[in-house]
Amino acid sequence: MIEDELTHWFKDDKGESHRSVLRLETEPPQVHNNYPKDGTIMVRVINGIGTIGFKLSPDEALRLGTHLLNLSKEQLAMKRKLWNQKE
Repeated sequence: MIEDELTHWFKDDKGESHRSVLRLETEPPQVHNNYPKDGTIMVRVINGIGTIGFKLSPDEALRLGTHLLNLSKEQLAMKRKLWNQKE
């Protein structure tokens, strides 16, 4: 199931527009041989050349998400600091 897509438009050196998409997909947990199995989270990158996907376990996805959250907070704090220095 597609959960979300982030679309990024950019222009190359020739000024032509291109699109890249980061798509998040999930497959729910299931019972296999009477034992519950983890669901999966797919991170898929789509561009004009092709598609590549990374299938993650919930633990791996949580680790990635936590890392992205921490990096984002650091970047926002640095930007805020630059704005405060400007004023």
